[in-house]
Amino acid sequence: MPSRIEDYAFLSDLESAALVGRDGSIDWLTFPRFDSPACFSALLGDASHGRWLLAPEGEPRQVARRYRDGTLVLETVYTTDGGEVAVVDCMPPRDRRGEVIRLVEGRRGRVPMQMELIIRFDYGQIVPWVRTLDGTLVAIGGPDALRLVTPVEVTGQGMTSRAEFVVDGGDVVPFRLAWHPAHEQYEPTGDPQRVVESAERWWRVWSRKSTYIGRWADDVRSSLTVLKGLTYAPTGGLVAAATTSLPEKIGGERNWDYRYCWLRDATFSLLALVGAGYHDEALKWRDWLLRAVAGEPSKLQIMYGVAGERRLPELTLDWLPGYEGSTPVRVGNEAARQYQLDVYGEVFDALYHGAAAELPTHDQAWPLQQALMDFLETGWKQPDEGIWEVRGERRHFTHSKVMAWVAADRAVRSVEQLGTAGPNGDWRALRGEIKQWVLEHGVDDRGVFVEYEGSREVDASLLMVPLVGFLPPHDERVVRTVDTIERELTVDGFVNRYRHREELDGLPPGEGAFLLCSFWMVQVLAMMGRTQEATARFETLLALRNDVGLLSEEYDPIAKRSLGNIPQAFSHTALINSALQLSGATTSSREVAAAATMRSSSYE
Repeated sequence: MPSRIEDYAFLSDLESAALVGRDGSIDWLTFPRFDSPACFSALLGDASHGRWLLAPEGEPRQVARRYRDGTLVLETVYTTDGGEVAVVDCMPPRDRRGEVIRLVEGRRGRVPMQMELIIRFDYGQIVPWVRTLDGTLVAIGGPDALRLVTPVEVTGQGMTSRAEFVVDGGDVVPFRLAWHPAHEQYEPTGDPQRVVESAERWWRVWSRKSTYIGRWADDVRSSLTVLKGLTYAPTGGLVAAATTSLPEKIGGERNWDYRYCWLRDATFSLLALVGAGYHDEALKWRDWLLRAVAGEPSKLQIMYGVAGERRLPELTLDWLPGYEGSTPVRVGNEAARQYQLDVYGEVFDALYHGAAAELPTHDQAWPLQQALMDFLETGWKQPDEGIWEVRGERRHFTHSKVMAWVAADRAVRSVEQLGTAGPNGDWRALRGEIKQWVLEHGVDDRGVFVEYEGSREVDASLLMVPLVGFLPPHDERVVRTVDTIERELTVDGFVNRYRHREELDGLPPGEGAFLLCSFWMVQVLAMMGRTQEATARFETLLALRNDVGLLSEEYDPIAKRSLGNIPQAFSHTALINSALQLSGATTSSREVAAAATMRSSSYE
């Protein structure tokens, strides 16, 4: 059985990622990219699908772990009857090839250790050829090769590599697992301890750049480090999560591959990065966005691969039994083919905020936006699958129309505030037309915003109405909508996305509370002046992080456990933006747009 989702820590070399449990087992590892087939897939099955265990023999009396300050270098300390030992896990920021370094440090006494290495390429399907060359274990399968370098004697037993050794106080025993293409020769270079020390220095220099000095400075810095770890350095693309198919309901089928870059993440991430002083990262993310969406405006996708790939075919890996029996296990994401109107607003919002933050201009940004506006003149009238990527029929979702309004609004603002050139009169008219439609078709006779035209249900995406400046937070329709969401979608203070109906999303009901939506509620309550309540909710959400500060996508308030893929960029960007807002750093929040709208006449 894999560990509980909240028992995993995250390692990244800024191109690929691993998850390591409190038990010392790396149950998930992909090379050479975040979205590559995993060589350790025990996370979605069992040890036979690949893992790397490095831990004391027997059950330790105590386990404590932390990231070394400001880094993704993980230190796990095991206390046993015979002494104390630490395992330091690190994926150093990528030079040329990916690698995982594990240092076993004897702290006191004498501790017997065990190592079990089960390499299974292609998500647990390929058993590699394994041989030893000059003391180095080499595993080759298809296009991939892994090399294990360690001074410890390693033996093969039943297609598994094992080792047993003893660590005394003061000892340091290194293990280095390096990936390279199977057709190339590669030898790891550099002393493993020095490589880890260099990685620590790199991370600390990076994390110290944060300009946020408010009440939650350590929490913000921790989440910023996670976002950096989810960034594909060669392109600047930010993946939604490091994993695939961790379930939104244990035993259920809402299991998705999140190792791609969603346009919807663009504004949230850019605001978080700019707000904390990371303009270089925001710029790279902005440039990735521009490259990815280049092309015909009507074919804008909701997500792309880390390098901007468009084809992300969804496949089922039927040889994997799934996390705690949650099937199917999916790779790729069919939602990439959906039409989701809101992403047009997200693109405009990201580019507008980037320009407002004085990121260096890009000569293709404004021509792209003009082309998108040409499409939206009629495209906004089409039904879509909406922000929650429902797999039922397309509908006229209120949130989608609100975000189409955002696109028109930010286009107008770009002309009026940033000095760009465009048919501002036409865009102002379009903005007004979309707004009129939303207020006529997206609000019911109770004065409550509804999920889609003709519905009387609410969904949490309606919290974006005040956040993007469509209406002020004290508007009666906003207040009624927030009250309805609290009454109908909130459990123990945690907000669900929407009320599941199979006819709506084409899937059986059941999932946890969506952490992003719970952070949205924090931000809206703060905008409404309910600061004490917003702060209390924020602190409750902070307490959901695991012992190394990670948040997954969802939380089950009944079973009190994490659900969904981990770490989730959405959750961490929402944490950062909520902290910025509660601290009064509104210059880096979407509240800027809301405030600007309140000062203008666009509430008409």
